[in-house]
Amino acid sequence: MPSKKALVRRPGPRLAEGLVTHVERQTVDVGLAVRQWEAYVEALREHGWETIEVEPADDCPDAVFVEDTVVAYRNVALITRPGAETRRAETAGVEQAVARLGCSVNWVWEPGTLDGGDVLKVGDTVYAGRGGRTNAAGVQQLRAVFEPLGARVVTVPMSKVLHLKSAVTALPDGTVVGYVPKVDTPSLFPRFLPVPEESGGHVVLLGGDRLLMAASAPKTAELFGDLGFEPVVVDIGEFEKLEGCVTCLSVRLRELYA
Repeated sequence: MPSKKALVRRPGPRLAEGLVTHVERQTVDVGLAVRQWEAYVEALREHGWETIEVEPADDCPDAVFVEDTVVAYRNVALITRPGAETRRAETAGVEQAVARLGCSVNWVWEPGTLDGGDVLKVGDTVYAGRGGRTNAAGVQQLRAVFEPLGARVVTVPMSKVLHLKSAVTALPDGTVVGYVPKVDTPSLFPRFLPVPEESGGHVVLLGGDRLLMAASAPKTAELFGDLGFEPVVVDIGEFEKLEGCVTCLSVRLRELYA
């Protein structure tokens, strides 16, 4: 049976200091962000996910964006080496968490850099965004770890967003969705569906036809509903101020061995 475990990490007191690169800095209400995070975690639980809270990293403002610290394929976890040096202390707690879950643990080594938000898995195809935070050596190391397990790694050039999954994610049938002005090469994906809002390109597959997505994309939610999917909407507005989206607030582990 597929596993349904999700790593999450509580927002720290320095959240408002988080890095921004493609947006102007806005004031972040940390108290509201904590409430939004709790609602996000509860949405995962309500749809059958066991949430595992990673040890806090309160000195790391961006630590809530736990997805960037690890990439999992089958039972193998690749601990990343984030492209922003200030984020590298975030990985230690995540490494401990995946090891406790029985994952085989690998690491990205210097000079490689890799952010988990730059990796989109669609079946056995692993798309790796090559942009500001992930370099060529990081993609090479990703390929070296996962291709022997049956993955096919495809490099995706990107220049308009922080991470690949800030531009595109995928529906349960494998169709890649994204907001065209933020996608460098839509033609790279065999099936691509344009959506009317930037945050509409960010979905988490909850199981079946259910899609976790941000409240800031109501037109896209309506589109997905018309296509037969069931949007599950959460407000993550405080994290969107820091270029966060629904994918980066958790690491979904779907293929752990029993």
